[in-house]
Amino acid sequence: MKPYEKLLLENRAWAGEKIAHDPDFFKKQVHQQTPKFLWIGCSDSRVPAELVVNATPGEIFVHRNIANQIITTDFNSLSVVQFAVQVLEVEHIIVCGHYGCGGIKAALQEQRAHLTLVNNWLMHIKDIYRLHQKKVESADTDEGRIDRMVELNIVEQIYKLAHTPIVQQAWKNRQAPSLHGWVYGLDDGLIQELVMLNHEYTNDSIYRYLDL
Repeated sequence: MKPYEKLLLENRAWAGEKIAHDPDFFKKQVHQQTPKFLWIGCSDSRVPAELVVNATPGEIFVHRNIANQIITTDFNSLSVVQFAVQVLEVEHIIVCGHYGCGGIKAALQEQRAHLTLVNNWLMHIKDIYRLHQKKVESADTDEGRIDRMVELNIVEQIYKLAHTPIVQQAWKNRQAPSLHGWVYGLDDGLIQELVMLNHEYTNDSIYRYLDL
C-alpha cells in the first residue's frame, strides 16, 4: 500500500466512526462554521491544532506557517485574521508555538544561500533575536537558547496582532478577541500560556490608529 492510500483508508474509517456515533454529524457541519477560536500555529507536523486540544471539526479556525508568525506584509495570514475577526467574530486568537521548533533553530544559524524564500521568512525571527539577544544568550545550552527564542517569538507575535487595525477595530467595536500566546511541549504534550492581551490593553501611541 502506498502512503497516500493509507491516508484515504484512514479517512474512510474516521468518517465511518463519526457517523456510527452521530448519524447527523456531517450534516450539521455543512451549513456554516461558528468557531470561537482562531489558532495560528507552526506548520510542524507534530503539533496538529485540533488534536492537541481534543477539538472537533468546527471548533477552531486554523492557520499554520513556519514558526507561527504574524507578518504584516503577508496577505495570507492577515486575510485569515481579518476573516476570523470580522466575519466569524472569533472570541479568542491563539498563537501556539512549540519547544524544539525547527524554524527557530534555523533562524539562529547561518543562512543557506539556496533557501532564499525560507531565509526571507526566517529574517523576522532573526530580528526578534537581535532585539532580545541578551535574554537568549543567557541560557546555558543551545537547546535552552532555542526554547527561549520560541517563547520570545510567541510573545512578539501576540503584540504584532495587537498592533494591527483589524484587532484594534474589533476591540473598539465588540471588546474581543482576546489574544493568547501558548507554547506546546513536544516531550509531554502540555500547553502553557505565556501572555494574554484583551481589549483593556493599551497600545503604545506609535501603534495606535487615529481614526479608531
